[in-house]
Amino acid sequence: MATQKLTLNLPEEIFYHLARIAELTHQTIESLTVQSIKSNLPPTVENAPLEMQASLQAMQTHLTLLERNQETESMSHRQELRKLGQAADQLMLKKAYAWAILRWRGYRIPALDELGSLPI
Repeated sequence: MATQKLTLNLPEEIFYHLARIAELTHQTIESLTVQSIKSNLPPTVENAPLEMQASLQAMQTHLTLLERNQETESMSHRQELRKLGQAADQLMLKKAYAWAILRWRGYRIPALDELGSLPI
């Protein structure tokens, strides 16, 4: 695989965190950083099954739609919509964090088409 050089300025806290994990796992900081970036990149819509691509693409524009709705809704509706949006975002963050930890620990992450058969 061809490589490209990238220079990053990291906050000291992140650098020392990477250095400590690299030391504990007997890896170089470079290989650990590549692994971390690779495993945390969001999936692209193009990699999803064709029947899901349109709905996944629509999700990327949900913030714009929420903003438009908020312009026309009453204050109480806007607050409720904001609370629901925050709850949904927190749930997705928890799920993403759990998947990331499982993948980091070496567990097999099911393919997207396998998720339909798993309990939620």
